[in-house]
Amino acid sequence: MSKSIIEMLDYRVVVMVPEDLFGVFDPMSVLALLLLYGPAYLSNTGAMIFGKAIPKITGMKVWVIDGGMDWKDGNRLLGDGKSWNGLLGGPLLSGFLTMLATHLWNGNGLESKPFYDPLMAMQHVDPWFTVFGLYGSAFFIGYVLGFGSLVGDSLGSFVKRRRGLKREGEISSKAPLLDTLPFAVVCFIFGLVLFPNQLYGSHQLIPSMIWLLILTPIIHRSVNVFGYKIGLKSVPY
Repeated sequence: MSKSIIEMLDYRVVVMVPEDLFGVFDPMSVLALLLLYGPAYLSNTGAMIFGKAIPKITGMKVWVIDGGMDWKDGNRLLGDGKSWNGLLGGPLLSGFLTMLATHLWNGNGLESKPFYDPLMAMQHVDPWFTVFGLYGSAFFIGYVLGFGSLVGDSLGSFVKRRRGLKREGEISSKAPLLDTLPFAVVCFIFGLVLFPNQLYGSHQLIPSMIWLLILTPIIHRSVNVFGYKIGLKSVPY
């Protein structure tokens, strides 16, 4: 075990992280990272459910984030596809999936790669959110990371619209990287910055994060096509 010392305000928190936890550019390490951050990735699916499916079934009002406002370039700020329903409701799926992962792999160590216990580091560090208990902490982390993922997705939409790359009907915005990478990058930043004393914030994840960013467009496209096929999305991207 190696110690990573993280400076926090005027005191130190010692984090025990195995040196070979995620390895360097190792396929199994990338899979381990995907399983760790996977629930946050799926917040996009949660956003489809809460922003599209539930309002469609129940008649619930959809609160569009930009309120229908245009930017000075004449294009919408974000468009109708980004709603408060999805932004706040989508991460609920991430929270519950992180709870499920914690239940399935609780106590798993290095010998269980890639099925690591998401809260493995809590054996060595007692973060403030442990007041929620084991599963409450798992839900909290999942929700925050899922929210970060959707914030990144919204930022990508904002940039696309400033460049005039809008999605209209079945016509793609032709910006596959802006459709995929922002949500992953912001999600990872949330993990590294907000949970530095958990596995999510270990600097040892960065090599695998780079590989996962390369694979993210494929993963994101697959999820969106699935959502389109089952009627949760109006476009397959």
